[in-house]
Amino acid sequence: MLAKLYIRNYALIDALEVDLSPGLNILTGETGAGKSLLLGAIGLILGRRVDYSYIFNPDQKCIVEAVFRHVPAGTLAELRKNDAYDIDEAEVIIRREAAASGKSRAFINDTPVSLAVLREVTGTLVDLHSQHENHLLMSAEKQI
Repeated sequence: MLAKLYIRNYALIDALEVDLSPGLNILTGETGAGKSLLLGAIGLILGRRVDYSYIFNPDQKCIVEAVFRHVPAGTLAELRKNDAYDIDEAEVIIRREAAASGKSRAFINDTPVSLAVLREVTGTLVDLHSQHENHLLMSAEKQI
């Protein structure tokens, strides 16, 4: 479960920390309230391509960090296969950093990972639904 989201230097967001409650969390608001910015930041955690024009201050890194608690046992088992990850059953912390120079890095519990690994892990942690978008239905292995 996504428990906390920290965003720094992304689009119009200088610094923001969002604590999410257990269960269903819904983002609502008027047009222009920033819902899409939050979803864009979550997209970086999911391994999506960085739009470097969204880095607010080019002299600083854009950082998006997500704290996941109550991680599924299967995900923990996959992460533990690689001894490089410092896996605690209590939480998994995923961080994505991007610089205006065009460099991007991803981390799982402070261990650098490739975007392929990031996508694989977050695919088991996040089920994101927004207008005209459903990640599980687009995945061939999730279809009947």
